[in-house]
Amino acid sequence: MKKHQLLVAIGLLTGTFINGQDPVIMTINDRQVKKSEFEAVYKKNNGKDSPQAQSVKEYVDLFSLFKSKVFEAESLGLDTLRTFREELAGYRRQLASPYLTDKNTNESLITEAYERMKQEVLTSHILVRVDENALPKDTLEAWTRISLIRDAVLGKYPTAAEITNYEKLLRNSSEVAKLLKGKDSSLYKIKLNAIKNLQSAATSETDKFAGIAPKTSDDPSVLDRKGELPWFSVFDMVYPFESAAFKTPVGEVSPIVRTRFGYHIVKVHDRRINRGEVQVAHIMVKFSKTASDQEKANAKTKIDEIYAKLKQGQDFESLARQFSDDKQTADRGGVMAPFKSGRWPKAFEDASFALKANNEYSEPVMTPYGWHILKRMDLKVPGSFNDVKNELKNRVAKDSRSQMGRSALIARVKKENNFKENLKNRDELLKVLDSTYLKATWKADRASKLGNKEMFNLAGKSYTQMDFAKFMETQMTFRPGPADYNDLLTRMYTTWVNESVVAYEDGQLEKKYTDFANLYREYRDGILLFDLTDQKVWGKAIKDTAGLREFYEKNKGNYLWEERADVTTYKCLNDKVAKEVRKMLKAGKKTKEILEAVNKSSQLNVSVEDVTYLKGENKNIDANWKEGLAEKDVIDAKENKVLVIVVNKVMPKSPKTIAECRGPVTADYQSWLDKEWLAYLRAKYKVSVNQEVLNTVK
Repeated sequence: MKKHQLLVAIGLLTGTFINGQDPVIMTINDRQVKKSEFEAVYKKNNGKDSPQAQSVKEYVDLFSLFKSKVFEAESLGLDTLRTFREELAGYRRQLASPYLTDKNTNESLITEAYERMKQEVLTSHILVRVDENALPKDTLEAWTRISLIRDAVLGKYPTAAEITNYEKLLRNSSEVAKLLKGKDSSLYKIKLNAIKNLQSAATSETDKFAGIAPKTSDDPSVLDRKGELPWFSVFDMVYPFESAAFKTPVGEVSPIVRTRFGYHIVKVHDRRINRGEVQVAHIMVKFSKTASDQEKANAKTKIDEIYAKLKQGQDFESLARQFSDDKQTADRGGVMAPFKSGRWPKAFEDASFALKANNEYSEPVMTPYGWHILKRMDLKVPGSFNDVKNELKNRVAKDSRSQMGRSALIARVKKENNFKENLKNRDELLKVLDSTYLKATWKADRASKLGNKEMFNLAGKSYTQMDFAKFMETQMTFRPGPADYNDLLTRMYTTWVNESVVAYEDGQLEKKYTDFANLYREYRDGILLFDLTDQKVWGKAIKDTAGLREFYEKNKGNYLWEERADVTTYKCLNDKVAKEVRKMLKAGKKTKEILEAVNKSSQLNVSVEDVTYLKGENKNIDANWKEGLAEKDVIDAKENKVLVIVVNKVMPKSPKTIAECRGPVTADYQSWLDKEWLAYLRAKYKVSVNQEVLNTVK
């Protein structure tokens, strides 16, 4: 039996608030069981799809026995074991996950993702890199630089005063200041000149964005593509970038957007209906970037010759195996992995998506890699909302946008529980924070002299300076270089507050949501029931070899062999060989002697098979069910052999050894143990049912 058979599946739950009283429906010894628990389990196991629906009164016995087992497990301390606590904690995290985010926000994100899934967008971008945890001075320098760049893209070029201000920020930034100190001014000049020359860069191209991007963007691909990105759709980019692209009208430039890579501005060139995901096979004739005109002409001639063979009706797969220069796909008949827009060169993708039906193939298509003939294998386009909702829900949960649901939850919990904070008391931690924190040797005890003042209050509970100091100590990692301690403290504090708020809400789930409380209890009780049953029945039947043997000895009359025959069958090549074998058997020859003599001319003449048959198992043996040489040979049409049968011994009914029947004996021993154990439980745990409350369960 598997543990998952005792546990319910995890699904996205709809929260139900606990309202009103919850009367006691039964008492087992001195333990009370509430109506809500019984009713929840009863309805789950007796729904309209249940194959064996039972009445409420019939279910009382099953439920009370189940709870008796749980109470027995608790009395044995199984709920205190480390393995149990760790397993239950893992289940609880899974159960709690849907509750620890804002449902409305998540639903909006799923709907938003679906609407974006219908489209693809073509953009260019300019990136100014800055680390997520950069010092404020470095963040300010990057922000100022991207702001000046965006203004220039829109036709507003930096003034002398703005350039002077930026130069000061640039000199003060960490990397540039360090290089200047070492007499290296190269980076300083590159960044400053890029800002000084924004106007000339903008006017170097018809499109200001395309002129400025190669001179200012920190994206390495900018020199080849001038900031342009391949077509993309939902989930293809980090969420803030994706949102900027989908929210900005075609032809316009987005506001500045921050991602984990830094600051971006995005120009939207076009939108189209999502072409989906296509799978093609291709035949490729490649040429290199440095190929001569003659080499390119030869490649074109070769692809045209292959195309002519296709038109004459030759098989695409065979031609791909024979002629394609893409050796990775040639062995598969040219079949490539499915792809969406933005994976391959534009000409290749456009030709692939232009194919109207599976098995249709294209004319030769040229890309920077060579010539291709494409054959469509499959095309998948975005389905209906109901078709893709579960997939979108899973992807949203794994994507950075899921933090929006968490942020909304935190804001709601703060409001509901009268969150108040004292930032002055937070900032006092700066007095005891120094370089030892960066070296991961700082101790929380250093904050004890601050007086342990309250930093924030949630639902009447005070969270103090020492609480925060202990949290900070757990978060220490070695951090090379200087740090802005105020920024470090602020970020740590925000993380601590958010985790504390979520932890508080997590601790309230059983009180707030009946369905969560019931399902969590089902998991808990199910694990205990499995562990106890394994200890008392399943595992014991396997491990208790002495008890198993004793049970076998008392019941071995139940494990009998039916009448059997020990048979040797000589499978002969033909009648002539069979006559020779039969003659030697009558003369008392042994099997080894017969094989040596008869197979002297050919090893195919005769083979021997020794088998013990139960009566009724083989009709040829049944027809000769007596000891000795069978009177007649048997023709085996299936193997085209002549069979000479010798029944060596007929054995009457007899007990099987324990080794011969271990499986059935173990199963029966388990059943016996279970029966004895249930009798023990029924005697130990007395059940008293409140009929008045039971009658209210429908």
